[in-house]
Amino acid sequence: MDIKDIARPLDGAGVSAFLRSLPAQPLLLGLGEARHFVGELGEARNEIFRHLVEHEGYRSFAIESDCLMGLVVDEYVVTGAGTLDDVMERGFSHNFGTFAANRELVCWMRAYNEEHDEKLRFHGFDGPLEYWAASPRQALTALYALLDGPLPCTRETLDALLGPDERWANEASAMDPSQSIGRSADAQRLRLIADDLVALLDTQAPRLGAEEWERAALYARTATGLLRYHYWLADASPARWTRLSALRDAMMAANLSAVAERGPALVFASNLHLQRNKSLMPFGDQVLEWWSAGAITAKHLGDRYAFLASAFGVVGDDAPHPDTAEGVLSTLPWDQALIDARRLAEAVTEPAKRVSRDFAYFPLDQAQLGTIDGIVFVKQAVKLDWPGRAPAADA
Repeated sequence: MDIKDIARPLDGAGVSAFLRSLPAQPLLLGLGEARHFVGELGEARNEIFRHLVEHEGYRSFAIESDCLMGLVVDEYVVTGAGTLDDVMERGFSHNFGTFAANRELVCWMRAYNEEHDEKLRFHGFDGPLEYWAASPRQALTALYALLDGPLPCTRETLDALLGPDERWANEASAMDPSQSIGRSADAQRLRLIADDLVALLDTQAPRLGAEEWERAALYARTATGLLRYHYWLADASPARWTRLSALRDAMMAANLSAVAERGPALVFASNLHLQRNKSLMPFGDQVLEWWSAGAITAKHLGDRYAFLASAFGVVGDDAPHPDTAEGVLSTLPWDQALIDARRLAEAVTEPAKRVSRDFAYFPLDQAQLGTIDGIVFVKQAVKLDWPGRAPAADA
C-alpha cells in the first residue's frame, strides 16, 4: 500500500472530508497534542478551527486549561471586556497564555464575534489544578452567591472554613501528602457544605436563566471536584497518583460534557487526555494508568466523539528512525497531513518503537492506532515555545 493512499494534505477540504468519513458528526472533535508548545501544531489548530467555524457550524473551542480562568477569556471574546494582555495572563493556566498560537486564536475569535450575532465561545476544561490544587474559594463562594436561602451555612462560616488560600495552594502537597489540608476538619466540613449547595442548586434550577445555570453548574462541579482532589492529595498510599490522575481526567470529562451541550466544539489537549484507551505515564518508579477524559467522553457520546491524535517527524533536532511510524509518515510529500489511523495500522504492521530525545514528546503507539480516528502529522516541529519565556518572534 502506498502511504499517500491513506493520507491527504491538512487543509480545509481534508478536514471536511475527514468529518464526512465519520459515522456521525461529532459534537466534540478532539485534536490531541503529542507535545505542548509546538508552534506549527498551534497554527494548524487555528486554521482547522477557522474552517470548522466558517464551513461546519462549529461555535465553541475548549482547551486543556483552568475552567475558571477560561471564563475571563470567554468574556473577552464575547464582549471585549478587558485587555488582550491581561486576558492572556489571567485567562490561562499551565503558562498557555504565553503560547503565540493561543494569543492569535483569542484575537481571531474576538474579531469574528465583533462581526457576527451568533457568538463563538471559549472554554477551559481542566480543573484549577497543576500537580497540586487551587483553593476551592472561587468556586464555592460564587456558587453560594447564586443561590437563595435557606443555605447550609452563613457566608462568614464559609469564609472561616476556607481560611487563607495559601494553605490550599501549597505546592509541597504534590509530593508530600502530609502537607495537604484535604483531610482536615475544615476541609471535611466544606465537602458536606459543597454537597448541600449542589443539591440546593438542583432545587433552584427553574429560576435560573440558561447562562446563570451553566455558570452555577460549572462552579458546583469545580467546587466538589477540587475538594475531592484535595482529600486524595492527603492520601499516603501507593495508589495516590493513579487516583489523582483519574480524578483530574474525570473533572475534564464533566466539563467536556457541558461543552458538548452547546453544540459542536473543537477540543485541544494532550493526546493522553483525549485518547480513547487508558493513559499510561511513567512517574518516578511507577507507571500510572488511568482512563482519560477522552475515554470517559467517548463512553457517553459514542460516535458523537472523534479523536485526531497529532504526531511529529522532526521534533527540535530529534528526527525519527525511518522504521518508526513517524519515520514512515515523514516520507509523505506534504509538510502537514491528515492520515487515516486505522489504515495506517494495516500499512505499517511492525514499526520500530520511537524513542525521542525530547522528553516532552509522546510518540505514536502502534498498538492504539485502531482507537484513533485520524492523525494530524507535522513533518517538522521546530518552533518549541517553552513555558516561562516569551514565544519566539516568528511563532
